[in-house]
Amino acid sequence: MTSRLPLSVFIIARNEADRIARPIESVIDWVHEVIVVDSGSSDDTVAIAENLGARVVFHEWLGYGPQKRHGEDQCKHDWILNLDADEEVTPELAAEIKAKFADQTYNDADGWRIMIRDMYAHESTPAPWAYGYHQIRLYDRRKGRFSDSTVHDTVRPEPGAKIENLSGIMAHRSIRSLDFQVEKYNRYSAMQVEDMRSRGRRLPKSRLITEFPVSFFKAYFVRRYRKYGWWGLILSMNYAHARFLRVAKAYEAELRNKKNAP
Repeated sequence: MTSRLPLSVFIIARNEADRIARPIESVIDWVHEVIVVDSGSSDDTVAIAENLGARVVFHEWLGYGPQKRHGEDQCKHDWILNLDADEEVTPELAAEIKAKFADQTYNDADGWRIMIRDMYAHESTPAPWAYGYHQIRLYDRRKGRFSDSTVHDTVRPEPGAKIENLSGIMAHRSIRSLDFQVEKYNRYSAMQVEDMRSRGRRLPKSRLITEFPVSFFKAYFVRRYRKYGWWGLILSMNYAHARFLRVAKAYEAELRNKKNAP
């Protein structure tokens, strides 16, 4: 199949010069367009994306959901494939998507979930046991759109929409370094607490005791980080601390709220 698919790809980005090439290069030769929604990069993200053939549009950062909804609005086609700047389509997934467009079976569903598996800087492919999760990333925007949540970026299908799974995987390079990971979960935990408070959700104080050990167990055994050896121990400790930090910040916000109450 030599022609480009009637498919739009969009990627949200900010200061992703070291990573933006991979997602673009994984799709640029076989889709109709690649759009990068940039929220004000101060590095070479924009130049790299444009040199690779992507169309770059600026949109002020308003949160994950609003940013992705703006990306959807920039697309020429109703069928959309969404990638994050730290992800890339594997050759197997690309072949599967091309085949579905070739025989029109992409229309067998209104949206397709893709397994997104973690891959680290010292790896060339995701490990067979790598933690992964299904998300709707290939979809008809007439049958579903990203939510407008500032924290959660998830496609919400319309009632009655048919959702199926693709078998190919997407590689997810979420951790540049441990410094980057710690900064990311520190920032993200603050956003989660703000979101919870806006919805009136409160976390029980008992979770200050249980959150870390329970989360460590989940990461080390359920997510199978133990299979990475010492690296898996580090990942599990950081995951547990990220979860604990969210609970701690929620409690801190409660204390400040009581102090400022009349």
